[in-house]
Amino acid sequence: MSGTVAARLAELGLVLPDVVPPLAAYQPAVRSGAYVFTSGQLPIVDGKLAETGKVGAEVSPERAKELAATCALNALAAVASVAGDLDRIARVVKVVGFVASAPDFTGQPGVVNGASELLGEVLGDKGVHARSAVGVAVLPLDAPVEVEIQVELAE
Repeated sequence: MSGTVAARLAELGLVLPDVVPPLAAYQPAVRSGAYVFTSGQLPIVDGKLAETGKVGAEVSPERAKELAATCALNALAAVASVAGDLDRIARVVKVVGFVASAPDFTGQPGVVNGASELLGEVLGDKGVHARSAVGVAVLPLDAPVEVEIQVELAE
């Protein structure tokens, strides 16, 4: 990958990871016309889940925010796998973040900010998006956070 987005990732000290292989019967990302839809991305680093547990109990909100950024980076890798080049992103349209939450935890938006902020840092104005931040009882592999994105590609 070469180009503006690659240069920005390098400036930020980030490396686009390999695409996380599917855990079940799905693809990491699919393209439909000018849009790419990613599957939910977990905070997997070097093939391993970075942390487990519920946010507000075993996992701090600050740590969960970092993990959400990892999910967003994994989502960008999934986009690149079908788009070919992240410089083709015209804009991030939507981000959906799921936060495995302790019963009394209500800070889901702050956690998902980790993903939103990373996309903004990497893509600038093209990273501004609509978003949902949802608290859930449990996520696959007992992950604390999962993020999916939808992007529009420039032709």
